[in-house]
Amino acid sequence: MSDWLPGGPDRSIAAYTYDWLFADRGRVQQAVIAVALAAVLGLVAAGVVAPQSNAGRLFHVLTDSSTLAATLRLSVPIAFAALGGIFAEKSGVINIGLEGLLIIAAFTGIWTTDVTGSVWYGLLGGVVASTLLAGLFAVVCIEFRADQIIAGLAVWLIALGLAPFLSSVVYGSKNTTSVDTFPTLPEMGIPFLSDAVTVPLPVVGVAPAELPFFGALFDASPPVYLMLLAVVLSWYALHRTAFGRWVEASGENPKALDTAGVSVHRVRYVAVLLSGVLAGVGGAALALGIGQFTGNGPTMVNGKGFIAIVAYLFGNYHPVGALGSTMLFAGLDATQLTLQARDVFQVPTELVRTIPYVTVIVVLALFGRTRLPSAAGEHYESGEDE
Repeated sequence: MSDWLPGGPDRSIAAYTYDWLFADRGRVQQAVIAVALAAVLGLVAAGVVAPQSNAGRLFHVLTDSSTLAATLRLSVPIAFAALGGIFAEKSGVINIGLEGLLIIAAFTGIWTTDVTGSVWYGLLGGVVASTLLAGLFAVVCIEFRADQIIAGLAVWLIALGLAPFLSSVVYGSKNTTSVDTFPTLPEMGIPFLSDAVTVPLPVVGVAPAELPFFGALFDASPPVYLMLLAVVLSWYALHRTAFGRWVEASGENPKALDTAGVSVHRVRYVAVLLSGVLAGVGGAALALGIGQFTGNGPTMVNGKGFIAIVAYLFGNYHPVGALGSTMLFAGLDATQLTLQARDVFQVPTELVRTIPYVTVIVVLALFGRTRLPSAAGEHYESGEDE
């Protein structure tokens, strides 16, 4: 029955189908892109012609300003952690403890805000705590040559147990009390700037903060703008400065960097500490965006540090690419939250929750091509032969 298949009768139809699908990766990618474009065009058409249909309602969910606002808000902790992971891993240190850094920063941010009454001091407190934990990780991995994967898991487990424990000691519960949250840009009262986003534009007669969909960009909290600024500064630091070249060399060819007279250990220490600073901003911003630290189960961080690792790998260690992949996941997550709230499709909520994860897995499988730094995970001592 399978005599007509290439390879003869010994090859099954399943094997032939597998080869046809995956032998030419470009063919599959083109097919997926074509299907995605057709789906987008179909959604746009449904939104215009049949807004009451399921497809039309989905289109309006996707183009609602609340969806973009939620996407930006959900992106903050993941994007900051991803940027930190880029610096650490490009220098040769694999930091899978980003989840732990987010957790400890989230709790410390809430506690510091509660003590000082200032969300900005809370943000600073989260950064300090995360950086100290990252520094401990750096010493263990760089100075004492510990296995980086095991050390990263230890950082996560320490934070996963320590933050809820401290919350129980201080607040009598794994969940802290509520504190102030970050105001949005119109609420901040910045001269000229806060007023500018609430004044109607002369052409459309609508204030920037009230624009459909894009209005969310003008009605966000400070961590969102810090995230966008951090992406730009990270790109500049990695691609336009001597430090960026040192980080690249430390992860690709540390011996050459050492020969040039630059300390590999020092570069890696700075890179790992930077990952702590950036993850600290993300973790504190996550908690201060809600106004409370929740320590039950996997805590309120709930895997965002591990998603950040996927984000920067999918972005191929590029800050802009990491932001793009972060926005993809956060956008899908925001969409599924809105779909659950509005009950657009009559399907179980458990199935709707899988949308972002399934989509990201499919995209990674078809389009993810990441090359790890050559010396990632390897220890280096000055003067040793590789």
